Order: sequence, then C-alpha cells, then structure tokens
Amino acid sequence: MITISLCMIVKDEEKVLDRCLSSVKDIVDEIIIVDTGSTDKTKEISYKYTDKVYDFKWIDDFSKARNFSFSKATKDYILWLDADDVILKQDKESFLKLKETLSPKIDIVMMKYNVGFDENGNVNFSYYRERLIKREKNYQWQSPIHEVITPQGNLEYSNICITHKKEEVKHSTRNLEIFEKLIAKNVSLDARQLYYYARELMYNNKFEKAITYFNIFLDTKDAWIENKINACMDLSNCYSNLNDDSKKISSLFKSFEYDLPRAEICTNIGIYFMEKELYYQAIYWFKQATKIKPNIKSGAFIQLDYYKYIPYLDICVCYNRLGNNKLANKYNELAGKYKPDSEAYKNNKNYFQNIKKH
Repeated sequence: MITISLCMIVKDEEKVLDRCLSSVKDIVDEIIIVDTGSTDKTKEISYKYTDKVYDFKWIDDFSKARNFSFSKATKDYILWLDADDVILKQDKESFLKLKETLSPKIDIVMMKYNVGFDENGNVNFSYYRERLIKREKNYQWQSPIHEVITPQGNLEYSNICITHKKEEVKHSTRNLEIFEKLIAKNVSLDARQLYYYARELMYNNKFEKAITYFNIFLDTKDAWIENKINACMDLSNCYSNLNDDSKKISSLFKSFEYDLPRAEICTNIGIYFMEKELYYQAIYWFKQATKIKPNIKSGAFIQLDYYKYIPYLDICVCYNRLGNNKLANKYNELAGKYKPDSEAYKNNKNYFQNIKKH
C-alpha cells in the first residue's frame, strides 16, 4: 500500500481549514502545512493535525510556495488540496481503496475537481486535475499564478472527486495585481499566462483590455486548444458586456477553427439566436449541443448542464414561443430526465399541466 503526504499552502483560512483537514486526515500519512502569512487562527488549527507547519514568505508566486511544500514531503505520493476543498464520504472510501491498490508504476493520478453546483447541489462544472503525484519524480509546479504541474509519465484517471466548497463568491484583484507586476517588470507571459491574464481582466470588468489579450493569446501557436475554445467563449462574453452583438456571435463561431464544436459553444450560439427571436435557428444549435458528448478526460472546463439539460430547456422555451406546446412539453420532459428536481423543469411541468386543464 502506498503512503501519502498531504501538502497545502494556506493563508488566513480559519473558516475552512478544519473542515478540509478533518475530511482528509484518515487518508494521508503525513500532513504538511505551509503558511504564507496568516494573521488569524490558521496556524493554530494546523497544529491540531500536524507538527509539520512551516512559514514561507509570500513572494507573489504560488508555484514557489507549492514547490516548497512538496520539498517537505517524505511519503511515496503527494496529495495537494486548497483549504476550501473537501473529500466527501463516498470519495474518501474510494480514495482508501485506491491507496491499497494503486500500482507503483503510476506517476500521477488525475482526479475530478468539482467546482460548480446547481441549486440542488448537483455538480455542473467539473474537470480533471493532477492530484496525486509520485514524490520521487520531483515534478515541479510552473507559473506564478494558476500554477500547474503538466501531466506526464504514467497517468491514471480516477473517478474520485475533490469537492471545492468556496465560502465566499467574490473575485479578488490579487491575481490581476500579480500579473500586472510581472508585466511591469517586463516579464514575458507564455501562452497559458496570457490566457489567464485576459481572464483576470475580464473578471475585473476590464473588457476592452481583456479582448486585446484574448486576441494576442489566440494568435499564439503553442496554446492549448481547450484554452483557445474557452477564450472564444470569454471573448463573446466581453463583447456582450460591450453590447457588440456582431463580435459576440463571431467569437463563438471562431472556436470552430480549433476543433469540433463543444456543447457550451453551441448552446451559447442558440441563446444568441433565441434572444433575437430567431427560434428555429436557436433550436438547430440547441439540438446540436445535445448530440455532443463531454470529454471529461480532456482536462477542459466542462460545464455539464450545457450538454443536455440547458439546451433541452431552451428548446422547450423556443417551441413554446412558436406556439407548439406539445413539442415544448416534450423537451421539458427530456430536461427533467437529467434534473428532475430542477425548479425550472418543475415550473414548466406545472405550466403545461395547467394548459391541459384549460
């Protein structure tokens, strides 16, 4: 059976750290906490679980902090988590089984990262991340922001999920400030950093500047295709905020230059036409979305609701507006197969039942 070191970097995480560590303490054999400058009870909570608590002076570089935490590990494999992550009971059981059966030939175990949830707590946004990493391979984190270990070597894809439970949905300017410090120092951003810089600009409502950097990113030859496709959706969002309908839709179609259509793209094209009251065009694109299967192992940001549930609901709306409630009800029922507890589905169902009564 393999042994596991948990390595975490933290700062001012007193609200969530105990929850995280209590969910993982029975899985790992060693807990290493690297504190980057907490002023709350984060370190006090850390000492409840481990005596391996280290200080690391924050230098605006997540990779350096994570690499420092990895350098303190002594077990066979390293697991990394953020303080607002948890391992749920069913995943904990699967993790313990994996620990007993994992072949020592495996270098990295890719695990699902569940980061988005609907009103009923069902996962609707998930992607794979490099999560359990063989220590002797000495993999290094790269990039000061949105740090990553490039998956390479012998990989295993697991259905074990790490669940992200963010307490506050508030976008910080921290990452944008780090990027702009790098740019001020004339640091050249690589393709991945250009993409994430553009996203930070977008998140901070700097849409025109975000558009400039998304286009610079799309012109780079070594950029990852999945990031390029996402950049097209982000570009469309920027143009939407600037009320430029022509470029909003052309940005979505631009994604077809890079690969086969994604359901997220087709659904957003459908929404565009639905907003223009061009319902047959909208229905066409929504139906295309329902035919596409998500490739969860691609590493892309998969928004699962766009593959069946959302387009079926939108087809329902389109047929209702066209006066065809028989077909509208049919597609609402199709949506309900995927989310029977959804308020939208239930409200539509009641609506169609009331129509039949009258």
